[in-house]
Amino acid sequence: MTITDWPVYERPREKLLRFGARNLSDTELLAIFLRTGTTGKSAVELARNLLNHFGSLSNLFSADKTTLCDFHGVGTAKYAQLQAILEMSRRTLSEQLEFGHVMNTPQLVRDFLNLSLANKQHEIFMAIFLDAKHHMIATDELFTGTLTQASVYPREVVKRALYHNAAAIIFAHNHPSGSAEPSQADKLLTLTLKKALDLIDVKVLDHFIVGKNEVLSFAEHHLL
Repeated sequence: MTITDWPVYERPREKLLRFGARNLSDTELLAIFLRTGTTGKSAVELARNLLNHFGSLSNLFSADKTTLCDFHGVGTAKYAQLQAILEMSRRTLSEQLEFGHVMNTPQLVRDFLNLSLANKQHEIFMAIFLDAKHHMIATDELFTGTLTQASVYPREVVKRALYHNAAAIIFAHNHPSGSAEPSQADKLLTLTLKKALDLIDVKVLDHFIVGKNEVLSFAEHHLL
């Protein structure tokens, strides 16, 4: 039985139009993205198999081209579409941060950082540069490291803050291991950067660590 043979109220696309995307399961949302299945398998069945294979939407989205395209029913066109959706999501959140007060939208910052860093295979240290009203000026991936660490140079961070004429800054980096727990090195680095930026009157508002299932805030944990 194909999806067109299902009762209208059970079809993913019709359910989305009637009840909204939030009311659909991961499988149903992915089926809408896939649009078609394979011979003898509906889009919903293909979506269910993909999620079972990769374990979650997050793991599916972070799969590289070879890994994803090796799965029967998913080709380069679907991979390209998926990457385009992820990038549009990041850009949408970035635009919202540009026009909003970041300290009033902490979940928006978390969502942006999660999309930007959670599925990276190597550690990346990035900064969100803010103006005096805490609107985003720019985001920079400042340093890229190995699976376990990235070397961060305070002098380069200060130079980028001056380049953007920033009044405040939010730091973030990912832990590819999955844990968002800050190490002693993370705490020491944050203190060092804070002292360096104090000299040019740039305030460090927060430092986020992005794990697989958590985004930890230094400010919320009184680590700044």
